Amino acid sequence: MNTTKEKIQSLLKQLPDDCSIEDIQYHLYVIEKVSRGLEAADTEGAIAQEEAEERLSKWLIK
Repeated sequence: MNTTKEKIQSLLKQLPDDCSIEDIQYHLYVIEKVSRGLEAADTEGAIAQEEAEERLSKWLIK
């Protein structure tokens, strides 16, 4: 598993040279949110795609 420092170094290599600090902050935010979501799915469980679609269907405009 990569360390936090290695993950950040990898991110910086992927971003263009002219990216802003806000660009870097946004990507770090997204990486952290995805990481926490995957961890929560592992520890708390997740629901099936079909169940998620069923739950969200009430919010869709038909």
